[in-house]
Amino acid sequence: MTTDAPTDAEEPTLTIDELAARAGITVRTVRFYGTRGLLPPPVIGPRRVGHYGPEHLARLALIEELQHQGMTLAAIERYMEQLPADLSAHDLAIHRAVVASWAPDAVARVTREELQRRAGRALIDDDLERLAAMDVVRRDGDGYRVDLGLLRLGVGLLDVPLSQEAILASRKVLIEHSRAAAHELSQLFRGEVSQRDAQDVKSLSAHMEPLVVQALLTTFQRSLKEELRGWTAEMDGAS
Repeated sequence: MTTDAPTDAEEPTLTIDELAARAGITVRTVRFYGTRGLLPPPVIGPRRVGHYGPEHLARLALIEELQHQGMTLAAIERYMEQLPADLSAHDLAIHRAVVASWAPDAVARVTREELQRRAGRALIDDDLERLAAMDVVRRDGDGYRVDLGLLRLGVGLLDVPLSQEAILASRKVLIEHSRAAAHELSQLFRGEVSQRDAQDVKSLSAHMEPLVVQALLTTFQRSLKEELRGWTAEMDGAS
């Protein structure tokens, strides 16, 4: 089933071929996910051509991350069924970030072609230089070593209208504050589990990590919205 084009939302612009190319999968896989209910139907445009938007791409990225965690198709379907149908691409990216936090750090050596496939887009030399400055990739002989946990974030930052200096300064702020939060939380939890069995401590750690990451993401998201809302209000008052 398909849907008519919305009147109050950003018009989806990707054809199924473009969506598949951006996601680094085949058209057949996109259609398969659609039949299993993992993707919402496309919006039908002129000439009865189906069009896909950022939410479809974000859902495919989340599905890919769940696969990397070793989840079966049935488990992925159950996970996706629990998500609200109207989640935005931004909200889906938050879910993906939480899921990615469950995985151990992963660095892979890839060719430029494989790097572009994983990135979901073509990467020019300037893009690779910016990703290297963000410690997402680094040259390794005739290939690249890529931090898979940071790749999509780094690729997303390529399109942000900020200077490289501002992005790197932001990265420094986030790293410093996240390390401080991690240290304080670890001290808090250490006091709670100091008298417990080692196996209980490991079990608690495995359960707490994704919950803490989700809490940090949610708190930061809300705090940032409040800051931006105040900034916008100041700009409106000045004008």
